[in-house]
Formats: sequence, C-alpha cells, structure tokens
Amino acid sequence: MPTIAITGKGGTGKTTFAALLIKYLSAKNGTILAVDADPNSNLDARLGLRVEQTIGDLREDLLTESFPSGVPKSEIIEYQIRLALVEGDTFDLIAMGRPEGPGCYCYINNVLRDVIDKLSDNYDYVVIDNEAGMEHLSRRTTRDVDVLFIMSDVTTLGITTASRIKLLAKDLNLVIGSAFLVLNELKNSIPANIQDQIQQQELDLIGAVPVDVLIEEYAVKGKSVFELPDRSADFRAVSEIAERSIVR
Repeated sequence: MPTIAITGKGGTGKTTFAALLIKYLSAKNGTILAVDADPNSNLDARLGLRVEQTIGDLREDLLTESFPSGVPKSEIIEYQIRLALVEGDTFDLIAMGRPEGPGCYCYINNVLRDVIDKLSDNYDYVVIDNEAGMEHLSRRTTRDVDVLFIMSDVTTLGITTASRIKLLAKDLNLVIGSAFLVLNELKNSIPANIQDQIQQQELDLIGAVPVDVLIEEYAVKGKSVFELPDRSADFRAVSEIAERSIVR
C-alpha cells in the first residue's frame, strides 16, 4: 500500500499534480485515499468534490466537547473522522484543514493520527497533497512515505527551495523510500543552468510537466481533472512519472 506525498513551495502546482496522479491511479482499479494536508489547498475542487468538515474543524470541536461516559473517546473520534470522509466514485478524500489553535492537542492528535493511519490501511494507495513545511508529514510518525514528489518551477529559487525541503525531510527523520524532483510548467527544454543546479543539489529529477492550456482552461471553468481528456499534455506527463516511480 504505497503512501505518496507531494510537496513544494507555493505556486508550483502541487494540488494539480496530486489530482492528476489520483486520476491516473483511479484507472488502475485500485482504491485511493486522497489526503488534503495543505490548509491553503483546494484538492476537493480539482477532484470535483466538496469538503464540508476538515480534521482541523473536528480537532477544535473535540477540544471543547464533553464526551459521554461509557464510550471510549477513540471510538467517538473515529466515528467523527469517518463522517468527515468524502466519498468519490474511485477514491475517498479527507482534508486536514487549519492548523492548531491555542490549547493542548496531544491526546487528540495522537488519536487522530492513529485513526487516520488505520483508515489508510483500507486503501491500495494514499496520496497526500502536503504543505511545503511538511508539518503534517512530521506528525504521521506511524506511517512511512514510500514516494515523495518535490514540485518546483523552472527557476534557480525553485530548485533551491526543493533542496531545502529534501533536507528538512531528513532533519525531521522522516522515513522516505524515494524522493523525486518534478519540474512544473516547463515551456521548452530544461535550461543548462537549471540542469547544473539540480545535479549540484543532488536532486533526483523524475520528470517535467509542461505548460498545458487545457489545465488552465478547466481550472477557470471549475471543472474536475476527471473531465480532462487523456490526451492532455499534463496528464500524459504525470502518467509517465507515475509509471517510472510508483507503478512497477
């Protein structure tokens, strides 16, 4: 059951990449749990769903809620998490939502993590659209990441940020099977200076996603990536990346 995480600085196309990856994996007849772990992300919109309640909302409610006697708190929290799960035709989605506010979340976070990890075991793939800081990944100490995709634009700043994210993952002692760099919105070939920087930073470039007018057009119209034709340049690129790194 591969766990796949996507990260990168803001504006590098993490959410679109995650959505296209879910579209690709859906065609493999496997079950998928999509986790929107970026508070600023809109993975639900890209997938054609609508999230009504996030784990962040649930966590705040649980902090002040009075639990009925005789019922284990963990069972109540598990029930609430399953209510927050949005079901699609070929995948399910859960959104982590806002970060923690003031208060003690130790017990709640531990139960949330355990329940989500237990929930994840029911799926063939787990795809996490993560924030650049990787705080959510650092909290998932009971689950390793099999494949980490680090998104970057085709700039020296983007490559530098990608390198820092890779180092951050190491500093957090995250267990990651493979970490790959993905360039997004490539217009032509990769400039020589960018290729040199990638090599110097010891980043493993797995592929590049080109500029695709269809993606922009569908985003403006609020259409799901599942409505996107398979001939889309971005979908073809993400499919090839998945075949080289996930589907063996």
